[in-house]
Amino acid sequence: MIRLLLKRILPDGKQAQDADMRVRCTMLAGVLGIVCNLILFVLKVTVGAVLGSIAVTSDAFNNLSDAGASLVAAVGAHLAGQKPDPEHPYGHGRLEYIASLIVSFLILFMGIELLRSSFGKLLQPQQTTLSLIPLLLLILSVLVKVWMWSYNRYIASLIDSPVLRAAAADSITDALSSSVVIAGAVIGSFLPSGIPLDAIMGILISLLILKAGFSIARETVDRLLGAPADAETSACLRQIILSGEDIVGMHDLIIHDYGPGRRFASAHAEIPDTADIRRAHETIDALEVRIFEETGITAVLHTDPVTVGNARVDAIRRALTEEIHAINAQYSIHDFRITEGEMRINLIFDLVVPLHERTEETVENIARIRERILALDPRYRIVCKPEHDYTLA
Repeated sequence: MIRLLLKRILPDGKQAQDADMRVRCTMLAGVLGIVCNLILFVLKVTVGAVLGSIAVTSDAFNNLSDAGASLVAAVGAHLAGQKPDPEHPYGHGRLEYIASLIVSFLILFMGIELLRSSFGKLLQPQQTTLSLIPLLLLILSVLVKVWMWSYNRYIASLIDSPVLRAAAADSITDALSSSVVIAGAVIGSFLPSGIPLDAIMGILISLLILKAGFSIARETVDRLLGAPADAETSACLRQIILSGEDIVGMHDLIIHDYGPGRRFASAHAEIPDTADIRRAHETIDALEVRIFEETGITAVLHTDPVTVGNARVDAIRRALTEEIHAINAQYSIHDFRITEGEMRINLIFDLVVPLHERTEETVENIARIRERILALDPRYRIVCKPEHDYTLA
């Protein structure tokens, strides 16, 4: 069904990742979410009153908050789809992350409220009653939530939407929560009065809701703070860049995320220092176009000339790399070059160190590398600049 609806809002030749199409897809998911959650709210409030169940009633108000979350998702997607302006030249895509964060706060709020009310019911337990029609209505609500989880997950993967991934996670959590309520109602009907099974089930549901809300919030905050790009994207960019004519290596790949469909990247592409500069420029231009066409990422590539095919330079670099790896196997180097004088030979390079390494440790290790290099040849002097690889998680 969801694929049929998407075909109606995605004209032929249009991709779901296009800005306008992303807004349409998110609005579709948001409207469906509002309608379904409002229906479930009315349904569960009625069932909760009939059963006298705090767990069912609390789950109903959770659906009401989900309707609000769907509204936030739809509004967030609309605002995020606005075109760039002078105040926001990179667009408004991160508003979608903020919408996802708001959804996570709504989920956490409902989880806390449910936990509070369930503890109250734990102190003053009430016997729940069970009848066939309310039970069937609860089962129907589970099926609806599973469907909502399915379409939210599908559209989220189609348009890379964090707010719809949050909605999908919330939907499957609700389905599990309602399943727990059903199990509690069925089992509780066979237990003697005084056993607070309904309250226990409410506590379990609240913990599930809190876990989902926390996971969504953590993922969204990571994106806002600047999490590294996924390994697949980094590998794809590396493969494209290294496929260029005369490209012999690359480094300093940095990917900036300004919201779904609004990513920028920069990298240094190594070319032989004997290459024709005009041909290299044409290669770089072609690679930037290809990167955008295949990934949707706007890339800026910088050329770094390196010495290729010089046996002496290659031998010194291999020896330097071996000594560096003896200190820390996670280290790597790039932009290696040599300047020679009568009394000293400068080995100039950038040293890539792990992000988690303390500055003091890096300084100590560079001193140790310097000692090992001097042992190879007293004329060697290392001139290195420590830096990080921002594509590693």
